[in-house]
Amino acid sequence: MQPAPTPCLSTGILVQCRPGFEPDASLELQAAARAARVEGSITEAINSGFALFQLSVPAPRDELRRRLDLSRLVFSRQGFQLVGSLEDLPEKDRLSPLMSAITALGERFSALLLETPDTNDGKQQSGFLRRFGPLLEEALGKAGLLRSDSPHLPRLHVFLADSRRALLGLSLASEGSAWPMGIPRLRMPKEAPSRSTLKLAEAIMGLLTADEQKATLRPGLLAVDLGASPGGWTWQLVSRGLRVTAIDNGPMAPSVAATGLLEHLRVDGFAWKPRKPVEWMVCDMVEQPSRIAPLMAEWVASGRCRRSIFNLKLPMKRRYDEIERCRALIDQRMRAGNIKYILRIKHLYHDREEVTCYLTRR
Repeated sequence: MQPAPTPCLSTGILVQCRPGFEPDASLELQAAARAARVEGSITEAINSGFALFQLSVPAPRDELRRRLDLSRLVFSRQGFQLVGSLEDLPEKDRLSPLMSAITALGERFSALLLETPDTNDGKQQSGFLRRFGPLLEEALGKAGLLRSDSPHLPRLHVFLADSRRALLGLSLASEGSAWPMGIPRLRMPKEAPSRSTLKLAEAIMGLLTADEQKATLRPGLLAVDLGASPGGWTWQLVSRGLRVTAIDNGPMAPSVAATGLLEHLRVDGFAWKPRKPVEWMVCDMVEQPSRIAPLMAEWVASGRCRRSIFNLKLPMKRRYDEIERCRALIDQRMRAGNIKYILRIKHLYHDREEVTCYLTRR
């Protein structure tokens, strides 16, 4: 019998982020590495769209995964363990060196994700990726390396840092986004009153599992939208058949009101309370995070709602610190009620200077 192949080692962790947020992604990644007792150093370049944590000593992938959970990182749209790199890729034949490097990993893969930084330079490579992707996928299939029927296998990331440099990475589906670069391809619904509707659509897809979506977004369930005008988030809920009470002094779009599933109250979102518990409360109010976080925690802890999706509008500086402050405020309220809870936070593609959170009782 031939000995089983030795799994390739991880040499680092790469996280992709919104350009300009590299310092925040780096700070968070370093903090996670310290907590996991993983030693290494950060490489980042402002507006590059990614940050790289280079391990001091290569480590087995499973061990690194157990110690450092990439899915919990807020500023990472997409993350993977780095297992290889290619420099000075030839312009006329990138397939051959890539296939040689990928084959040398000694792994099989459940999916291929071709990615670039979300920058202007990265976007210029999109045409090449559309042509090259099918060729690489076909070559991997012929070599028996791509097994889409085996979801337990790692996903292969081919990250083109620039036109001549490729980084190879591996991740499990549970660790990162299902979308290449963490960017969902969502179409703006014609009836939706504002583009903010895409933020809630992405939050539902990215922060909730398929089972959670099916169980909690059923027609007839009750919801509240704090700071609803003109109705982008409300539209996402009523389009799924939920009955929504919209709280805002501003007007609601006629397309939302026409659904017959809307009650609009012009009252203070910080003071108003529902007459009976609701399934959902969503909130996109423009307010200090230190005011929003306790309010969201109070709604869930007191039983006004079972679950909530809300945005935290971050300051221009010390964004990571502000998120940790809000985590602490939420935890303080939940601990006071001896409540076990789930809190997921992500800087989504459709977010700008905010992060989106999902909070529910466990």
